[in-house]
Amino acid sequence: MTSRAVSCLALCAGLGLTASSAWSRDPGLRSQPASAAAPAREIAITFDDLPAVSVAKGDPASLAVFTDRLLLNFATSQVPVVGFVNEGKLTVPGEGLDGQDARLALLRKWLAKGFELGNHTYSHRSLNQVAIEEFEADVVRGEPATAALMGSQGRKLRYFRHPFLHVGLDLGKRQAFEAWLLSRGYAVAPVTIDNDDYIFAAVYANALKAGDPESARRAAEAYLKYMDAVFDFHEGLSLSLFGRPIRHVLLLHANELNADYSGKLFERLRKRNYEFVTLSRALEDPAYGSPDAYVGRWGISWMHHWEQTMGRPRTGAPDPPPWVSEAYEKGRK
Repeated sequence: MTSRAVSCLALCAGLGLTASSAWSRDPGLRSQPASAAAPAREIAITFDDLPAVSVAKGDPASLAVFTDRLLLNFATSQVPVVGFVNEGKLTVPGEGLDGQDARLALLRKWLAKGFELGNHTYSHRSLNQVAIEEFEADVVRGEPATAALMGSQGRKLRYFRHPFLHVGLDLGKRQAFEAWLLSRGYAVAPVTIDNDDYIFAAVYANALKAGDPESARRAAEAYLKYMDAVFDFHEGLSLSLFGRPIRHVLLLHANELNADYSGKLFERLRKRNYEFVTLSRALEDPAYGSPDAYVGRWGISWMHHWEQTMGRPRTGAPDPPPWVSEAYEKGRK
């Protein structure tokens, strides 16, 4: 991180279709018909911190309703999504095996709708802060349930996302870890459009918990305007670095805010002439083969990785409005 159409779904259900029927699992197939004219921009959507983070209610029954709302946005908008799991969230003290089964069922919902799951480690620790052997053990610990669920559908766990986007403080450690990932069959899931949705999400969830829907609405509207600025910035940076729009990878989080407003965000992206593509399709862009020697304390987008590897100073991405940041910090106390 930086410092700083329900009707369509009903029709599909009536025909016995899931979201996976709306687009092929073939990595190269896009969400639009092959006959459609190629749009100017393409983007893959990814969600971190599954099953959930920054929600108004965290019990399994409430999370099931939350998950249904979030996945409905994806299916309605025909957006292929990869969700990155922290398996440590599947076990909550006091819930017992029934609670664990209920939380596993949340992940099954993702797969039942045709979406993909990836590894985000067991406990969301930072590669910058622990020994590589300890971090690798946390990756392995975060595999069993997710790999089993994927395997039940004949699919393999293939993507890894760094918590906090921390890739290490020295290049040797970064390269050693990425080589280890490759040996286990993982590809790193990079991010080219990073943002502070988690800040808005915390403010939004706190307002809902406090019974203040007006403050929640205000935070949501500020979030959508902020994301417009985020895309303006990264689209310009893409032109500066590569002279063209690259196929982007967007990072969002599985939170209450996105369960309520990701559909509106997707609408805004379509108006920007984006086509939603699979992560594998996005990673075919030659930009992802660019030299990348970034290491450091900040978890930043790969656009900034490439920028700094090119010898350029890192350009500052947009920040949330001050009142949102202040509310976020107040909520943490």
